[in-house]
Amino acid sequence: MTSIEQLIAQPEGKTLEFKRDLSSPKPLLKTLVAFANTAGGRLFVGVDDQRKVVGVVHPLDDEERLCNLIADSIAPRLMPNVELITVEGKTLLVVEVFVSGSRPHWLKAEGPEHGVYVRLGSTSRQADQALIDELRRTAEGVAFDELPMPDLSVEDLDLVSATKLFQGISALDDQALRTLKLVTSYQGRLVPTKGAVLLFGKERAQHFSDAWVQCGRFIGTDKAAIFDHIDIHDPLPQAVDSIMLFLKKHAMRGADFSEVRRKDVWSIPLTLLREAVINALVHADYSQRGAPIRISFFDDRIEIENPGILLPGMTIEDMRQGVSKIRNHVIARVFRELNLIEQWGSGVRRIFKEAEQLGLPEPQIIEVGMRVRVVVHLAEVLEIQDIHGQIEKITPERLESRLESRLESRLESNLAAKVMILLGEDEAGKAKLAKLLGHKSVSGELHKQIKRLLVLEMIEMTLPDKPNSRLQKYRLTVNAHDLMLAEVKVATGGTGDG
Repeated sequence: MTSIEQLIAQPEGKTLEFKRDLSSPKPLLKTLVAFANTAGGRLFVGVDDQRKVVGVVHPLDDEERLCNLIADSIAPRLMPNVELITVEGKTLLVVEVFVSGSRPHWLKAEGPEHGVYVRLGSTSRQADQALIDELRRTAEGVAFDELPMPDLSVEDLDLVSATKLFQGISALDDQALRTLKLVTSYQGRLVPTKGAVLLFGKERAQHFSDAWVQCGRFIGTDKAAIFDHIDIHDPLPQAVDSIMLFLKKHAMRGADFSEVRRKDVWSIPLTLLREAVINALVHADYSQRGAPIRISFFDDRIEIENPGILLPGMTIEDMRQGVSKIRNHVIARVFRELNLIEQWGSGVRRIFKEAEQLGLPEPQIIEVGMRVRVVVHLAEVLEIQDIHGQIEKITPERLESRLESRLESRLESNLAAKVMILLGEDEAGKAKLAKLLGHKSVSGELHKQIKRLLVLEMIEMTLPDKPNSRLQKYRLTVNAHDLMLAEVKVATGGTGDG
């Protein structure tokens, strides 16, 4: 079988499409526009839906007609390779389109606002204005997060928190701010870039209302029933650890004593998942509205999904081979400086390599509408553990239970035990905790025990950079969940530490 015959045997996809003839030119022209705007591709005319080679009846006439259609119907001018080839004794018309540096291209009949198409899987989809703008920016070599925000000033950046992050790495002085393109010159004054506001903006949510992460733990293998969820609004660098904490919360931790020191063994591939999370944060299209990053934890897999299609010229196979195109230059540069990224283009390769080393099924990268999804399959099905059901059933009315008694013994405080149990159900602020405990107000003792639990690393703040915020809440740490698991097992007749 020749390479052309092998190609014809493949299913249609991002860079491949088949048409029987030229009887319906508009879908064909949409495909060519989409190829030029996305990753290039080849169109075969003379192949039916069953991949049977039927050929074209009038090869030379059809070739001339197609060239005229392209010239008359597409703007800016598109210059694909058009040739006639012979397969199985029949003549095919083949159009090869390369990703265009003059994008966006559009159908003249529909105009530049409505006639732009991009390739998503095996379909050609109409682009909205945000995507059209991105096509134009990428053709011009301009990154969205390098654009200035002229209505803001440097004072709108939380440089105190940013400096803490860079402590021990590099000085975040005026020159560093310019080098990292956190600030840029605009009409004679320094203003923050979009990337700077996404990373360190004091009022980031006001300017980028969808730059947050939605995490969910679902029961089973679909989204019919959700067990736990959290919305993470941390600055992007800190969001990495918050996401990983959520995943650890719903994983199981064991121990490996084969070496001198104890080594924690998790039921989910943490290194692989961290790479996928960082990749999503760095490559998300933050110009899209109504599209947060989503982390979905199912019994058999974890999905990490970010808004934004693959950049023009990129395919999923390119990603797997380590080809790198950065959507957000500022965010990627800062993540690199903070050692969250080791080497350009290495993240996706490490995801596949890590899965192979762990003996896991190969991860999947899928374009879903205007989003990219990474699917990490788990080695074993992790059904919602009995511990969660046990903890959920514990309410203030059952404070005399064996679990509370054991926690009280460990923590040397009945109030601390109650707080732990309540936070085992859901995160909460001091006022909500006081109400759930039946207190009229937040007492000095409650303040004291919350502070003590923070010191013991049993609980943590949801807004660690704003300890006095009125929106401050508390949640259990991974260590606390481990402790609760051990105590629930003992309280319900299982085994655990005494």
